[in-house]
Amino acid sequence: MAPSAGRGGHRGKEDFPWWLVALAILGIVASFAIAANGLYAQIFSLLLNGIGVTVFVTLVAFTLAVLLGLGLALLGLSDFLVLRQVARFYIEIVRGIPILVLLSYIAFVGTPAFVAVYNVVVSPLISAGWASPLVTRDVPFVWRTIIALTIAYSSFIAEIFRAGIQAVDQGQIEAAKALGLSRFQRFRLVVFPQAIRVILPPLSNDFIAMVKDSSLVSVLGVADISQLAKLYYSANFRYFETLSILAFIYLLLTIGLSLLLRQLEAWMRRRSGSDRSAFPRLAASQPPGAQV
Repeated sequence: MAPSAGRGGHRGKEDFPWWLVALAILGIVASFAIAANGLYAQIFSLLLNGIGVTVFVTLVAFTLAVLLGLGLALLGLSDFLVLRQVARFYIEIVRGIPILVLLSYIAFVGTPAFVAVYNVVVSPLISAGWASPLVTRDVPFVWRTIIALTIAYSSFIAEIFRAGIQAVDQGQIEAAKALGLSRFQRFRLVVFPQAIRVILPPLSNDFIAMVKDSSLVSVLGVADISQLAKLYYSANFRYFETLSILAFIYLLLTIGLSLLLRQLEAWMRRRSGSDRSAFPRLAASQPPGAQV
């Protein structure tokens, strides 16, 4: 019997990734072009000097955004009305502000305000000579960007966590309660392992998006790959060559990460399937009348 067609006439099995083959061919051609052309090679080596800043900003900001987003999601699912409303207020306000506007606000308004508050709080220590007053210029622009990206993405990630947690079957939670598990144990052992399978794909998309949005540090003059590209083509007007190399580097980063995250998702699906296949054996091993 022929395999049944899925939605839109496509078969159930996954298509061969011809798109990946085409991208690989284009990548090989582009690599040879860069190696053979002295100008392209010079631009490529120059932009690579800023890749460390791009990776650092992305990893730190995304880690902080995940932690803050998880906290906001838990507040939004709290039994207390005030906590739920505070979380919803934060999420709706932050989601409605463009990242570039939020970045400028944090960099040029929020940071001076933080410095002023800090100096007031530690003024007794400053008077005693135990601490030095903080100056706005002492706060690096890279950290201002990290804070802005953390705040911006935490609101989206909070919604991802909320949806994943609410997707867990309520019967599983009730069974965990019946077994006497505490609230933290229910979350750690029952809810989160099941929710992560729903959370991971959209979370991966946000991670890829943050790799691209990390280029916003160039607005503040931080020497990431975007800023180095801007400085180069502003000096010699090599727009086509510089922007082509910049796009090539971002494609290497985003597509490489996307493939790694796809493999992680596939591994989790296989593990999820093996876990479900073990449930009948677990139920069969229980003595009659046992509570699972």
